[in-house]
Amino acid sequence: MENYIKGRGSQLNPTNRFEKNSKEVYLEDLPTNEEREELLTENPKTKYIEVFPKTILNKVESPDLGMGFSMNPYQGCEHGCIYCYARNSHQYWGYSSGMEFEQNILVKKNAPELLEKTLLNPKWKADSIMFSGNTDCYQPVERKLEITRKLLQVFLKFKHPVGMITKNALIQRDLDILQEMNAYNLVHVTFSLTTLDEKLKRVLEPRTSSAQTVLRAINTLSKASIPVNVNVAPIIPGLNDESIFDVVKAAADNGALSAHYTIVRLNGNNGLLFEDWVKKNFPDRAQKVLHQIKTMHGGKLNDSNFGRRMRGEGKFAELVKMQFALARKKFLAGRITPESNYDLYEAARREIINSQKGSRQLDLF
Repeated sequence: MENYIKGRGSQLNPTNRFEKNSKEVYLEDLPTNEEREELLTENPKTKYIEVFPKTILNKVESPDLGMGFSMNPYQGCEHGCIYCYARNSHQYWGYSSGMEFEQNILVKKNAPELLEKTLLNPKWKADSIMFSGNTDCYQPVERKLEITRKLLQVFLKFKHPVGMITKNALIQRDLDILQEMNAYNLVHVTFSLTTLDEKLKRVLEPRTSSAQTVLRAINTLSKASIPVNVNVAPIIPGLNDESIFDVVKAAADNGALSAHYTIVRLNGNNGLLFEDWVKKNFPDRAQKVLHQIKTMHGGKLNDSNFGRRMRGEGKFAELVKMQFALARKKFLAGRITPESNYDLYEAARREIINSQKGSRQLDLF
């Protein structure tokens, strides 16, 4: 496809609503070949920018998500999933929700120190924490920086439960820590697996692990007795809705204990990004896909109402709900996900504090 940036999800940079002088950048609108070449070659290079937050945990207010706190060692995500709801949050950092979301990755190298400081605080009470709630904690740069691995070591040290969600098989690198945590029922892992169609996956979420690689990772963790859930998310009509049974079956065959789904919701600038993307990649069915998404959200590409936004409404949403219920019943019946253990943290925290006090006293001699 002419002028298509391979390996990226978004093909444009929509207006940042916080920047009065910003504007959309479309390849076809650039007047010279030199300007187009610059956008195609220089801009797609990923930049890693260190930031220094004062806190690492974010209180989750949404009743749809079922967690107390989220934690993001990175902002922005090189995976480039075109539908990602987190794209819009990149505007708060002064970047576009389009290509810049994939190109300008903010890294929080001080995240492990911030987490330890929080868990040492006697006011902290063990609560559900999920990382990442916004971008993938195992995106490509994690292979080098190992921020997520260091955070896991902190959770293990304090014997504090944590949930993880990822599309990347890199999580297998940390199997040693995950197994230690699992011995105390401290970890749950969710893999996001949208489709088994590798051709679709390469353009839908271009820098994620392949479907078969994710399935192997599910198998590896499951054989190590680590509880694994699979999110078939999002369901996009006309693209991956027909593969619900296949994905749930494949996940179950590889040891997953449960499966969930969400309906695609194109919040903020995501509607513009997705519409551009689907017309370029699937011109023959783009209008049908967009129309069916709107039928599930009251005639719009997005619904922001809690309790409805992630499940949709209407006949198509009901059909997806029924299919998923049947898939669960057929492939996952009788499987139980163990509860996380929140009872070990307080004792572990006190032991760490006492150990630190003892170390300081020894330093006096």
